[in-house]
Amino acid sequence: MVKVRQEQPLQVDGSVNIEMWLCNIGDARPEINLSRLREVCDLSEQAEGKAFATGGVWTEGHSSFRMGLAMAEILNELYVDEDGMVAAIIYRAVRENQLTLNHVKKQFGADVARLVEGALKMAAISDIQFGTTKKLFGERQDQMEQARRMLVSLVDDVRVALLKLAERTCAIRNAVASKNPGGLKLAREVFEIYAPLAHRLGIGHLKWELEDLSFRLREPLSYKRIAKLLDEKRTVRQEYIANVVSELNRRVKQVGIDCKVDGRPKHIYSIWRKMRRKGIPFSEVYDVRAVRILVGDEGDCYRILGVVHNQWRNVPHEFDDYVANPKENGYQSLHTAVIGPEGKVLEIQIRTQEMHEEAEFGVCSHWQYKDTDDLKGSESYEQRIAWLRQIIEGQDEEDDSELDLFSALSVDRIYVFTPDGDVVDMTPGATPIDFAYRVHTEIGHKCRGAKLNGRVVPLNTAMSSGDRIEIIVGDEPEPRREWLHEHLGYVATSRARTKIQGWFGRREKEKNVEEGKKLLVEELSHLGVEHFEFSDLVDRMDYESPNELFYAIAVGELAAFDVVEEAADLVQLDISDHQLDLDIGAVEDKATIKGQGDLDYEMSECCQPVPGDLIVGVVDDADLVHVHRHDCLQALKADVYGRLMSLEWKESVEVTFPVSIEVLAYDRFGLLHDITGILMREHTNVRSTTTVTDRHNNRVSIKMVIEVVQLNKLLQTLEKIKQLPNVTSARRTVST
Repeated sequence: MVKVRQEQPLQVDGSVNIEMWLCNIGDARPEINLSRLREVCDLSEQAEGKAFATGGVWTEGHSSFRMGLAMAEILNELYVDEDGMVAAIIYRAVRENQLTLNHVKKQFGADVARLVEGALKMAAISDIQFGTTKKLFGERQDQMEQARRMLVSLVDDVRVALLKLAERTCAIRNAVASKNPGGLKLAREVFEIYAPLAHRLGIGHLKWELEDLSFRLREPLSYKRIAKLLDEKRTVRQEYIANVVSELNRRVKQVGIDCKVDGRPKHIYSIWRKMRRKGIPFSEVYDVRAVRILVGDEGDCYRILGVVHNQWRNVPHEFDDYVANPKENGYQSLHTAVIGPEGKVLEIQIRTQEMHEEAEFGVCSHWQYKDTDDLKGSESYEQRIAWLRQIIEGQDEEDDSELDLFSALSVDRIYVFTPDGDVVDMTPGATPIDFAYRVHTEIGHKCRGAKLNGRVVPLNTAMSSGDRIEIIVGDEPEPRREWLHEHLGYVATSRARTKIQGWFGRREKEKNVEEGKKLLVEELSHLGVEHFEFSDLVDRMDYESPNELFYAIAVGELAAFDVVEEAADLVQLDISDHQLDLDIGAVEDKATIKGQGDLDYEMSECCQPVPGDLIVGVVDDADLVHVHRHDCLQALKADVYGRLMSLEWKESVEVTFPVSIEVLAYDRFGLLHDITGILMREHTNVRSTTTVTDRHNNRVSIKMVIEVVQLNKLLQTLEKIKQLPNVTSARRTVST
């Protein structure tokens, strides 16, 4: 049966009594900072009020604020940490565009914003047409299967999965309560995706509630019929269970075992499923009468089992030992069926209190966020993700294959949406060009641009799971040769690369030679090399003539970057005093911290910080940075004089070299912002910037000195800058 919930405390005017609600949370979870919860409640309520005033409410009669509180109540039962609770309260306000993620990040921190963003990405699954198998790009694809795979690829924190489970639980509760005619699609989504996810995470009570509510919407007549039969026999069944409990308590007391015996609630969907699977009427479903026994330790489980089987004869083939052989989701219990009093079949479960908590709260019972730092310290981020995905993907022990939804799913793929809402799997790192060639060869050849999630992006942008991709095509097929060069990152799949090579291979050799030379000259120009003698390069690359070399580049037989590296090496032999020499000016950064700029630093003796500690720097009068732990008294005293700076430990030591570049463009608003945005995303540090504008011709020259780790990274960055609107060239300049 659906779980009976405690209603939110209300004021006389019908609004939520926040103070009483917070008191209820505090009584159950004294470690939660109620002031922080009150702050997020106030913000969510204010955001909803503004939405009502401006007509920005999604659904009439729906409260994003009340739903946030209901989500937090669910997560509170699962012992989710404070950040998870805050994220739950504010999630619907962000989902309904009443607040921005940036606002959430500034007020409540990056962790809360990351949880909300993760749940928002999972919301894309709701757009999928569940239960359809259609032909996409010449292949038949089960959209349900693709939805499950997308879910696995999106979840990288168990709290995100729990947050989305709570949100879908509240959504289907509201659909049932309001008799929403559009609830059928939601019910399918919940039944096919989120009930099995709750099962995977071992959260039994949520799984049962989601199954019952979705069953109620999908099969209303069957639901009502079974609910009526249960209600009609409720009094007789309760009396029968009370007698069984009394008899069991008497027997276990005789053998001196301390335990707790009570009746176990039965769920309508599980009854219906058993009736359908076994082809039996309601009267023959024996586990309508069910008892659960909780004991102190594992040994007592088997001793109680002996007491039960001595008291009543067991039903053959109806015993399962999940204590010795736990299910993949961690579930443990002894299941047996016996011929009980009055000759009626009775189901009995026996488990320890710890096993019971595992069955009810699953992953939350042993990772209740009361000390998540222990987990972060003992395992890497990647290990935690792998652990979570292993839980979601584990093989199912259920007899009914309907629940076996997350078996044998690979996470070595990304899952993106077509404009029509279909899900397509791609290789990690795949770009819009890869997608275009996946759709059709001609679409790839005619590709001129792409939109990700409604925004135009460079064609060498790597896609992520949950992205919605749209290809912009031209009238004529005309692939670009740059797409073939790996260092520019346009293509990640062999299918796309082969199609592009085939197109160029069919063209006239003279045309290929011409374009191969043009491409090499452009790449060298990026490096600031304007005049180059190709004969030496031909000898070094072991080609018969420059034209043969150009042709190999044009058709993709030879990577342009390999040729550029050899050319750069030749140039260095002639102009080793110029900046183009990649070894000259290289700086090996041996510092273990970052954030102090060019200032020298030393570790303080007072607190002796070590990697892993949170650290700050205190600048003395000689501009020497003293590194302290963030809670060091010396550092706290220094704060009064404004001499503190935020520092971080470096994850690794790398070699960089300074490079001068020049970007020429027609001036426009936001140009410099766009260029620095690319450098930021490429993790490229900028040492200096000089901008010169020609107002008469509306031209601008932007000169920068940037720090680069390797040559191919420089070329890739320059190529991305060159793709920006109004940019005519982006190249390296050579100092003289």
